[in-house]
Amino acid sequence: MSYAPCKFIKRIAEFQPEEEREHIPDNTRGIYVLLKQKAKDKFEVVYIGMSGRGKISGIYARLHDHSKNKNKKWTHFTLFEAHDNLTNAEIKEIEGLILCVYRKDLRVNKHNIQLRYKPFRQVSEKISKWIECE
Repeated sequence: MSYAPCKFIKRIAEFQPEEEREHIPDNTRGIYVLLKQKAKDKFEVVYIGMSGRGKISGIYARLHDHSKNKNKKWTHFTLFEAHDNLTNAEIKEIEGLILCVYRKDLRVNKHNIQLRYKPFRQVSEKISKWIECE
């Protein structure tokens, strides 16, 4: 039996020009990042999002919606396709982790404001309490 090199991510397409979104297969699920090119190999993160099964299904549909929004100026995207066995809740947790890292970063674009991923609030505690749990 062969194993996938990554547990959560099936495929990655990095720094793709906006026009390449037309080639994304329908119902591709995972995490995507909208980027704005600042220099030849330098990009600014504009937005981080996820797409699973649901009302607006697939990363293709999400990027299509973002392309209509004139407030979010982006030139490129990166996508991280999730393995088929990942649930939407698991993809949402990965997105929550990424957004939690960027939550207080002053350089992050205003379109990606996240207060906090709710399940992380439920498991947050001071490190000093970790010892009590062991």
